[in-house]
This record gives sequence, C-alpha cells and structure tokens, in this order.
Amino acid sequence: MADFLPICAAVLSRIEAPVTSSVTGGPGRDMRLPVSALPVVDRRRLSSHDETTTKRTGASGAQLTTPDTQETSTIRPTADSNPERAEPSSPPAVIAGAFQTGVLAVRTLTRRGVEAHSFDCRPNHPGFHSVYGRSHLCPNPDTDSEAWLEFMIQLAGIVGRKAVLIPSSDQFVSAMARHGTALEEHYTLSPGLRLQGELADKQTQYDLASRFGMPMPRTQFATSVDEVAAFAREASFPCLMKPTHFREWKRFREGHPLLDSKVAIANSESALLENYRLACEVNPNVILQEIIQGPDTAKRVYLSCYNARGERIAKAMFRELRCDPVGFGPASVSEPVIDDEADEICDRFLRAIGYVGICEIEVKRDTRDGRVKLIEANPRLSGGGDAAPYAGVDLCWLHYLDMVGTPVVPVGPRERHFKHIVVRADARAALAYWHAGHISIGDILRSYQPPLAFYDLDFRDWRYSAETLYVSGRAFFQEAFALLKRGTR
Repeated sequence: MADFLPICAAVLSRIEAPVTSSVTGGPGRDMRLPVSALPVVDRRRLSSHDETTTKRTGASGAQLTTPDTQETSTIRPTADSNPERAEPSSPPAVIAGAFQTGVLAVRTLTRRGVEAHSFDCRPNHPGFHSVYGRSHLCPNPDTDSEAWLEFMIQLAGIVGRKAVLIPSSDQFVSAMARHGTALEEHYTLSPGLRLQGELADKQTQYDLASRFGMPMPRTQFATSVDEVAAFAREASFPCLMKPTHFREWKRFREGHPLLDSKVAIANSESALLENYRLACEVNPNVILQEIIQGPDTAKRVYLSCYNARGERIAKAMFRELRCDPVGFGPASVSEPVIDDEADEICDRFLRAIGYVGICEIEVKRDTRDGRVKLIEANPRLSGGGDAAPYAGVDLCWLHYLDMVGTPVVPVGPRERHFKHIVVRADARAALAYWHAGHISIGDILRSYQPPLAFYDLDFRDWRYSAETLYVSGRAFFQEAFALLKRGTR
C-alpha cells in the first residue's frame, strides 16, 4: 500500500501553474505540463518520406509495432492557420453535461474568449463546484422530458443570445436529438444531431456499423431468453452483455450484481442466461457480443471532428495502456500512437454514414484474426477526447468554430510523447493490473514519468483536484485492502 505514496509524489510534482504553449495550437489551452516537461518535436518524424517503423512497449511489456508515417495530405500537423480566440461578437456556448468532461469543455472555450455555460441534472457533478462555473441545474430528460425542454428554452433566455449547444454525455445527446426541432429555434445545433442520437443508442449504433461495413465482433440485440439462448449456441465464449444505454443499469436496486456495471461477462451459456435474468429486472432489451480477444494495449481510441460538409477537420489516435475496469472500461492511462489501419477504418465508417460533429471510436485488434473491430462509438465530447488537445488537436474549439461558420483548416496530431492520465480511475486500475500480473510496480512508476497530462487534476480548479487526490487515495487503499483480504482466504 505504501506504493501509492511515490505515485502521489509523482502526480503532485506535475501540478504546477498552467502554462501556454504552441503545442496546443494557440494560447487558449491549459497544458498542465511544466515547460521543462514539454516534449521536443522531432521534425524528421513529420517528414512525408519517413516510413520507418517504431516499436513501442506498453505497460504490460508487450511490444507493438506501428508505422511511423506522415499524416495524410489533407490533415495538417498544426493549427496555426486557425483562429486562436473568439471575437467579442462570437456566439456563446452551452455544454450539455457538467461532469468533468463538460467542465473541461467550458474551460477550453472560456480561455478562447467564448462565454460558456453548462447544465446537468446531477447537482453533485463537478461543474457545479468548479471555478469555471456557470452551471445550471436541469430536470432529468429521461424521466421528465417536457420539463427538460422547458428548462432549455428558459436557459436560452438567460444566456441572452443564440448559443452553440454541444453535448458531453449520451443522456443529453439523446435528449437533444429527441427535441431537435423545438431546440433549433433557440440554439445553434449540429446538422449531424439526428445521427448522433442514433449512435448514442447501442442498438442503432451496431445496426449502422453492420450496414456500413464497420468490422465488429459477433453482435446481437436480444429481447427474450430464447434469443439469448440462440446467440449462446453459436457464440464463442467468453461473451458480454450490455444495455442499449449505460445509464439503464443505474436503475437497479442497491446491492444488485449489475448495478452501475458497464458490461456483464459470461464464460458459458448458463452464465449468460443468468446475467440476462438479472438484467430483465429493469429492461429485457440487451446487446450480446463476443469479446474481442487481446491485451488492453491493442485498443485504440480514435478522436475526430467532421465539419458541416462531412469533411474531417481534426483527428488524433491514442493507445490504451490501462483501463478501469481492466479489459472493459475507458482508458485510465493512454498515449498517442500512429495506427493508419485503425484510422482508415474509423474514418471510412464515419464518412460512409455522413457523420458531422465530434466522435470518439474505440476499436481493438482481435488476436484471433488480426482484424481491427469496433468496441463502441461516442458521438460527443468524451473523457478520452481530453487527451487530444495535448497532441495539438483541440476538438471542442475546432467544432465550435465550424458550428459558428468559421472555415477550419484540418488539424492532425503534433505532439506524440506524453501520457494522458485519469487519476481517479488509475488509482484502481494500476493495482488491479499489478494484482493480475500484467505489470510491475516499476511499470506503474514509469507510467507516471513526465511529460504527463491529466484529465482530473488542474492547478486552478483546486477543489476538484484536492477531491481527486482524496478519492484516488481512498480508492487505492480500498482496492489494496480487498486484494489482501482475498489473498488471506
């Protein structure tokens, strides 16, 4: 348990006054990296003739080989040609969601000179306690849809000018898509909102993936025990089951085995049927999938933005080093990577469906057949997307510019030598990976060597940062105690 102390020291040593750097493509972005930690860009790596291959070693010790090639000619590795700040007359922005992802969007736009607000139906979310402020409490759109719409119209009046509306959670993507016609009179909406709403629902997301040739594991939408049994007879185990919306499984009673779970894993037909029985307590509609085989370091996170004409104006790619929970959660530690095949597959899919807006796609290379396959798509601002600005791709700002009609020069990654860390998640993940034998304590300490960028630590937002350190320390010691307890049985 004392191993948490050097990790804390490493983290605290990086919380210095935010700096401004051209790495971000302008002065509006807080890098949270000391100047001394900023990586030096090797211009030879940006040469269009450099097709050398770089071997990168992940936290688990596995070596991954990726082509070290130049970005495609349509994507520039710099944002210097794009505006760095908003004009005084630029429209305000409203971020739908006040979780940390929404807070970071408000921070980015505020520092770019945009008047930015957020809202959420959960008053405990950090947006209501952040120094970046301007958060508004709204009704829950899932349980009181009409009251939520009325709130949105009232909020437009409070803001005073027609604002750009940008979602940062699936819940609000769905609500915005459902009420798009009524909202467009009061807000500037993405022309891709209807499609974003379809991708926010896992059933329609996988339907679109199947129709437009996005590779994915064996997947089936099930509504009955018979359909689950039929899938199990043909499937290769282990398999997983998940709800069409993650928040559905938040409605289970306290103590329910699936409460707050993202997925339920089954190693046999009987286990899958038992999981389905449990899921039916709130909703019999579920997604069934074979699990993509391979280490977590085989996962890729594709981050992108497409303009109103469906042209890609921003892209970045990250590799997961750890995730929480192990195997199936969002990345707790990631790093930039070049993976041309994954990039081409994701870009082709989004272009094929005519996507507009910000989108994160998680994919993984299956060790059984070597194919890159879809895990899921998130049609909105995302936690993983916070890593992109540190690579020089400020997705939220570029999306805002496009939505207000400003031409955007396409932007690609510029910095590739840092790690992006979600401290609260990694406090659990690091210990879980160590206990499973995937990494050593040395691997954990090395993953905290600079340069670093943090999702949930910000010198200026000291309340949330202090809470992050407290929550992370508590989670680490709770996980350590649980592991020790299991080891003594």
